Amino acid sequence: MARRPSPTATRIRAEVIRLVGLIPPGRFTTYGAIAVHMNVAPLFVASVLARLSDEESAALPWHRVVAAGPRISPAMDPELLREQQGLLEAEGLRFNARGFISDAETHFHVVGVRRQVRWSQAPPESGAGDGR
Repeated sequence: MARRPSPTATRIRAEVIRLVGLIPPGRFTTYGAIAVHMNVAPLFVASVLARLSDEESAALPWHRVVAAGPRISPAMDPELLREQQGLLEAEGLRFNARGFISDAETHFHVVGVRRQVRWSQAPPESGAGDGR
């Protein structure tokens, strides 16, 4: 039987999805930038995006989140990697021969300053997910 996610994991997941939805076309951010802003591990951010439903994937600009470097995660399935790179290139981003985003500083989307939230202690109505 599948385990239900904890209320904390549910709130964090919702915030990751909200932040990714704010990344404008032609820009990108990293798993780490979102993680630092949210005070969570980058692997948690990557895990949320790896587990999007088909509907969420179609509606969310997941392709605008990349690994450190900045580059598309080399651990990603090759077909998905090509899809992500194609979507980013369609938005004007370019990649060098080693797979890193060229002119990254001009395309980087700043998520925001580090939040001091403790997700396990923040009740859902506390504003923990509203960017404050």
